[in-house]
Amino acid sequence: MNVLQGLILTPDGWLRGSLTHRAGRIVALQGEPASDGAWRDGADAIVLPGFIDLHVHGGGGADTMQAGDAIQTIARTHAQHGTTALLATTMTAPPSEIEAALRALAGACRTRSDGAARVLGVHLEGPYISPERLGAQPAFAALPSVGGILALHALAPIRVVTLAPELPGALETVAALVAAGMRVQVGHSAASYEQACAALQRGASGFTHLFNAMSGLHQRAPGAVGAALAHAAHAELIPDLLHVHPGALRAALRAIPGLYCVTDATAAAAMPDGAYRLGRHVVHKCGGGVRLADGTLAGSTLTMDQALRNLVDGLGLGLAEASRRVSTHAASYLGMTDRGMLRVGALADVVVLDAQLRVRRVVVEGQADVDVAAGP
Repeated sequence: MNVLQGLILTPDGWLRGSLTHRAGRIVALQGEPASDGAWRDGADAIVLPGFIDLHVHGGGGADTMQAGDAIQTIARTHAQHGTTALLATTMTAPPSEIEAALRALAGACRTRSDGAARVLGVHLEGPYISPERLGAQPAFAALPSVGGILALHALAPIRVVTLAPELPGALETVAALVAAGMRVQVGHSAASYEQACAALQRGASGFTHLFNAMSGLHQRAPGAVGAALAHAAHAELIPDLLHVHPGALRAALRAIPGLYCVTDATAAAAMPDGAYRLGRHVVHKCGGGVRLADGTLAGSTLTMDQALRNLVDGLGLGLAEASRRVSTHAASYLGMTDRGMLRVGALADVVVLDAQLRVRRVVVEGQADVDVAAGP
């Protein structure tokens, strides 16, 4: 058995005591209740559910569209920052390149490597997106194809699909993918409010990097953002304080109960300034951001530990709520009941922080073999 001691966040609140795990599962939680603000009193160890990131393009210099062991580098890099589970996210590209990427990801979806986050599957971001809202996606947008997506799903498990609901055949595609067990998200879309609502009615359940690369909110044309704020139970959002203004972040946090944070991290995450690959693009990291040559934001350099700190220190969220936004809500969105919370019977996915919310230890499915990143 293995024991972690400190201030522990359980589904019922804070506990000052110990967490015991065996054979990859939490088997005991013991201690005394503690207040929500107790962690600010200089706790030596703050024990939270491991972070869950459902939108990751890269990290540590590697990109998901590369072949070989790129995904292992990505999964190890993000594990060093407290992420215990993630979705490998693809880019819009010609079909042959997407197929090659999924073949390269398939093994990591089956087997977790030592020191790495669990790769839960694939987030297919494109090519079924609007040419008008490419953002940093390469110009290979295509019309939705149920058969095409199911063929890709046979190569590696697709858990989330981003698409633009205004495209011909998109609403029928949404219904078919939901029936096949996938989560469908509105994103990279010029959809009207009505079109986005129609996608929700067909079973779409989320919004990809809310506010970014989608039709915005106007009082007479609410767009995809308006549909999300009015109706969504879940949406993903990038809290790097660069993609979205803090005021917009706060509005989304108030409006969407299951809003969860993602990094949209690129190969530049946890790397020095310079040029990196993002699918077919070359992107440039400088000043904490990643951009195309024309200045367009192109993913981020964010890691989930920094996302947590931004929520607490930048937006003023309580640590318990911030934790839910970087783990619990993402797990709930994917229908996972054994990740994203510290309770008896759940997987022992745990991150241990110090009083400055810096990662000090990471346990993935009971294995404490992660080399924690140096520095904040």
